[in-house]
Amino acid sequence: MTDFSTRFRARRAIRLESGDGAGPVKLKLYQIDAFADRVFAGNPAGVCPLEGWIPEATMQAIAAENNVAETAFFVAGAPHYGLRWFTPTVEIPLCGHATLASAFVIMTELERGKTRQSFETQSGVLSVERDGELYTLDFPSYAPRPVTPPARLAAALGVRPVAVLRGNYNLVLLESEAAVRAVKPDFGDLAWMDGVDVVVTAQGDNCDFVSRFFAPNHGIPEDPVTGSTHCMLTPYWAEKLGKTRLEARQLSARGGELVCELAGDREKIAGRCVKYLEGEIDV
Repeated sequence: MTDFSTRFRARRAIRLESGDGAGPVKLKLYQIDAFADRVFAGNPAGVCPLEGWIPEATMQAIAAENNVAETAFFVAGAPHYGLRWFTPTVEIPLCGHATLASAFVIMTELERGKTRQSFETQSGVLSVERDGELYTLDFPSYAPRPVTPPARLAAALGVRPVAVLRGNYNLVLLESEAAVRAVKPDFGDLAWMDGVDVVVTAQGDNCDFVSRFFAPNHGIPEDPVTGSTHCMLTPYWAEKLGKTRLEARQLSARGGELVCELAGDREKIAGRCVKYLEGEIDV
């Protein structure tokens, strides 16, 4: 975290005033529905291309104003673009759908025809490749391991877990897809448990596995579609089902579909994106 922030703070920053101090700076803003093949589905991400880094407080304020699960900010660079992600309340170390959305904006709006983009992030160098309408993330893999469940977790979710594991998040295994659909968390109770972000998952009825993700501590009661949770779901279900390529579905109200493939200590997470909004903001 420190090395990443130090490197990027040292790069050229843009001012938040116009050159003569007469007014605000205009920034481009896109809203992209990621892991979706139509608008109003998948997970909406704000994407804000920058000429140089602006203050963290301003990025956080923009993310809060956007009020979607994550807003991504990137700055062009070589060999990698710099990329950061903010929820409405906090900066986070890894985000799949907003990375996918950022690559989509670069490849379809800013550098049309480009088919690969790499990013320097808090989670190392991440890349996205385009093949037609499909965008594929190259992300780290975090195989989960059994743990003692955080106190009150099962009660806050209102479930009886088959197992509880921990990768980059808490993973709660349930008996069926129907059980995952039926979960009605007590978000106040979950938020009381500091740092407890949790995935519930089960084998799918018409796909390999399903999941839902709750992160009230990060200002996200339920995330529509979450790329980063599949960094642990993929190795878990790959081992359990004896296959490396899996079809996944996130059972939020908006819903989303992902194709995941385990590749050693990395994994590929693929999906589509659709542009919902393009405009300018004044800061």
